[in-house]
Amino acid sequence: MQKLNQEISKGKKKYYMSQLFNFSFIKAKMGMVKLKLYCKFANGQLGQNIKMRDQKFEEFEKNFHLSKAYEKMADVCAEGNYTDVLVGSDQLWLPVNIVADYYTLNFVPQNVNKISFATSFGVSQVPEKYKMQYQTFLKRIEHLSVREDAGVKLVKELTGRDAKLVCDPTLLFNQEEWMAIQPQKRLIQDKYIFCYFLGKTVEYRKFAERLKEKTGYKIVSLNHLDEYVKYSDKFADEAPFDIGPSEFLNLIRNAEFVCTDSFHGTVFSLINHKKFFVFRRYKKHSKVSTNSRLNSLLKIVNLSDRMLEGEESVEDLVEKEIDYEVVDQKLEEFREESKAFLRGAVGK
Repeated sequence: MQKLNQEISKGKKKYYMSQLFNFSFIKAKMGMVKLKLYCKFANGQLGQNIKMRDQKFEEFEKNFHLSKAYEKMADVCAEGNYTDVLVGSDQLWLPVNIVADYYTLNFVPQNVNKISFATSFGVSQVPEKYKMQYQTFLKRIEHLSVREDAGVKLVKELTGRDAKLVCDPTLLFNQEEWMAIQPQKRLIQDKYIFCYFLGKTVEYRKFAERLKEKTGYKIVSLNHLDEYVKYSDKFADEAPFDIGPSEFLNLIRNAEFVCTDSFHGTVFSLINHKKFFVFRRYKKHSKVSTNSRLNSLLKIVNLSDRMLEGEESVEDLVEKEIDYEVVDQKLEEFREESKAFLRGAVGK
């Protein structure tokens, strides 16, 4: 397994080296670098807290059913154990992963059925220099599905093929099914606004503060996820770090409101019938934007109006209800279409 990880990392390093003079890319990644440096040299306690959070994610792995480990890509299908190989879903077709050449399924033999399920490009356009690589691997995959409109458009432009729009895998389960892997009791006893921000935009946090003033509910926030945001340390009433995926689900399920710039923060708000407000993590025309998957999801459930800029008055929004009977119906239809695609693809 170590050799396989090294094989993938080698390709990623090659891509990162090619982006040293790409200002947009460097700017997008600088937050992660700053967070690591800050933890190491300025705030050791934050470093320990993040290690605690990482440990919770490792503990969550007990929920996975894993195959044996393989040393090299070529070994995965060499034994002939697999009739189908599936790739999906979260931003796996970013340019860096195309250069690393793992999530492309190029290592899978021609006679093995290849499927993409809800695989995300993570971007709305691909760099010109990599288009040939995209075309090559996409044409080898027998059953193509993506999870955003921009992905459907990209596949058509690159290959002339029609990719199926399906739901993110997290939406294949309903609220009751997700209860099986989360704490049953509330983690926070008081009423609260749950904030899950991956980006650094301060205005979104100030919106949550105005919501707190209006409702009287405390703010519970998961801080410093992708980068260090100084303002986060002062706006939250509680900022727990002993939170893994199971606890994350519980915090969303029991919140009065959810404020997020995250795709999955939005997904689980919908599943749990929350009053939520979602914000763009990236500017509309950013070259590194991953907004497209979020736009597609909100469009499907007719809730594009929940996407805010952060400067809105909470007075007009706090009482605005969501018709979850309609949302559930649309999600169930989308869920069944997606399952039908998967059933039709596997074993072909």
